[in-house]
Amino acid sequence: MLIYIRERREALGMSQGDLAERVGVTRPAVCLWESGSRNPETWRLPDIAAALGCKAGELFSPPEKQANTEEAS
Repeated sequence: MLIYIRERREALGMSQGDLAERVGVTRPAVCLWESGSRNPETWRLPDIAAALGCKAGELFSPPEKQANTEEAS
């Protein structure tokens, strides 16, 4: 399962530590998610999405694809 956390975090100018603090995990946990070594627990997805200003389902699509979808609407 590919989750687009790094792209969204970087677009917001947020560090891994910032995201970790907002979600209540450690920075190494965020690093593992972003590297694809480990996926976040499903129950954390709404918190991650809220911290990144998107919906949980949008974490599974590249941010640029979401922007193109929104422009077409």
